[in-house]
Amino acid sequence: MKLIAGLGNPGPRYADSRHNIGFWVVDELARRWRADVSRYEARFEGLLGQAPRSGTTVLLLKPTTFMNLSGRSVGALARFYKLDRADLLVVYDDLDLPVGQLRLRARGSSGGHNGMEDVLRNLGGDDVARIRIGIGKVHRDATVGHVLGRFAPDEQPLIDTAVTTAADAAECWLARGIAAAMNEFNRKQRAGGGSGDDPAPPAKEGDAS
Repeated sequence: MKLIAGLGNPGPRYADSRHNIGFWVVDELARRWRADVSRYEARFEGLLGQAPRSGTTVLLLKPTTFMNLSGRSVGALARFYKLDRADLLVVYDDLDLPVGQLRLRARGSSGGHNGMEDVLRNLGGDDVARIRIGIGKVHRDATVGHVLGRFAPDEQPLIDTAVTTAADAAECWLARGIAAAMNEFNRKQRAGGGSGDDPAPPAKEGDAS
C-alpha cells in the first residue's frame, strides 16, 4: 500500500489559493484513476480515496486540518495502515521556486513550509519523498496574502501544466521509485531553464498558510 498526500486548506474559501496546489494534484490523480476523494474520514481528519495502481492499493489524502496541522492527518493514516515513510509521497507548494517549476526530493528538511514540517514531525523522520511546486516568491511581509491568494491569469497555464506534470511524476514514483522520478522530472525542469538547486527557507506562515 502507498499513500499520496496533497497539502492544502479545506473549504471553498481556500479552494483556488496558491497554497492548495497539493490538493489539485491529488484531484488530478483521482480524475485519471476514476477514484473518489470526496469521502471524509473523521479518524484521519481528511478526505480519502483509493485506487489500484502499479500492483498495489494507493491511498489519496487531502488533510482537512488546515495546513499547519497536516501531519496530524497524514500521521494518523500512516499509523493506521502501518505504512513506512518510504511508502509516502507528499505534494505541496513552494514559495522559493518559480511559478510552475517542480522539484522532487527523497528526503530533507521542510524548507520552512509549515505543513511539511508538521508531516515530518508526526512521521518521526525526514526521509519522506516529496514533490514541491513553485508558486513564486514575494517579500516576507506579503507571504500570507500571497499563498492564500489566487494565481494571476498569466500564471494559470504554467500551473495547469505543473499539476499535470506533478501527477505524471507521482505515477512515476509509484511505478519506479523516487530515484527514477527525481532523475526524470528534475532533469526535465533543468532542461526547461529551472534551477536544480534547493531553495532557501521561505518566511514562516499563519495557521491556514
